[in-house]
Amino acid sequence: MNLETTYLGLRLRNPLVASAGPLSQTVDGIKALADGGAAAVVLYSVFEEQIRHQAELDAALVERNAETFGEALSYFPELPGIDDGDVPAHYLHLVEEGAKAAGVPVIGSINGSTRGGWTQYARQLEEAGAAAIELNIYFVVGDISLSGREVEERHLEILRSVKQAVSIPVAVKLSPYFSSVGHMCRQLSEAGADGLVLFNRFLQPEIDIDAMDVEPEVNLSAQVEGRLPRTWIAALHGRVTASLAATSGVQGPEDVVRYLLAGADVVMSTSALVRHGADYGHQLLGGLESWMDTKGYTCLEDVRGLLSIRHADENAYQRAGYVTALEKAKTTYGGL
Repeated sequence: MNLETTYLGLRLRNPLVASAGPLSQTVDGIKALADGGAAAVVLYSVFEEQIRHQAELDAALVERNAETFGEALSYFPELPGIDDGDVPAHYLHLVEEGAKAAGVPVIGSINGSTRGGWTQYARQLEEAGAAAIELNIYFVVGDISLSGREVEERHLEILRSVKQAVSIPVAVKLSPYFSSVGHMCRQLSEAGADGLVLFNRFLQPEIDIDAMDVEPEVNLSAQVEGRLPRTWIAALHGRVTASLAATSGVQGPEDVVRYLLAGADVVMSTSALVRHGADYGHQLLGGLESWMDTKGYTCLEDVRGLLSIRHADENAYQRAGYVTALEKAKTTYGGL
């Protein structure tokens, strides 16, 4: 059974990728994910704010030393990237050691929302051994005067800035909240994105009515959440040059199969691996192989995109499918 696939130009042994999450915080965790079946591991995200904070600390240190030992400045060793700060050393070390230990591609993840010098530190991730960069653009617009076009341009500027800094592939993890998701994906692909990760899950805070406060919450994804990214992957398959990665809603092997039928190049999971352990990857892959064997497929390429919009009934994904679903709901729930 041939499960090999290509993502971001990287040849992977199978389509299962461990997405950014708590299991990739240590070298042992990264190795466990790879041993558990993941063909690549996306590390947990390093944040723009962390990079900027480190830059401020470095700048303050240099300024203090300059004031105290001005006459000795010519003897100072050159500090790499001192104008822009530094990626937290622990994260760089994790990339370097994780890449050595895992035996599979390790993908660094940067979470940011503005264009700035911090994007230059994607280069340090490359130098540390990252096989690729996943750019997690977490941009919640609170300024209602900001137009949709300006939001789109912000994403494109960040992508271009990172692409200029590195030679390794760059994927963009984006949200579904654009006025035209398909057009935004095409723009990102044309701007140089090597991959698109669909979709980012915005944290939705809860209001505590007793404490009269807003509390952030992180919930594992539910199976039903896979329907939205699958719909857009089915629409984009074969229509953009960027690789397509699916994320959210993976609970069992059937969800992996669904994403592949829609057209995903890889299927990412964190929630299922957190719930069941890193070894659960073997169960997901075993279920995929079992399904392929039952259907008579021996190669993953024969499965991918069979139910994308290019091959399936386009009406099932668009207006006619919407009407049919509502009519079915009337019949199913009308007597309740």
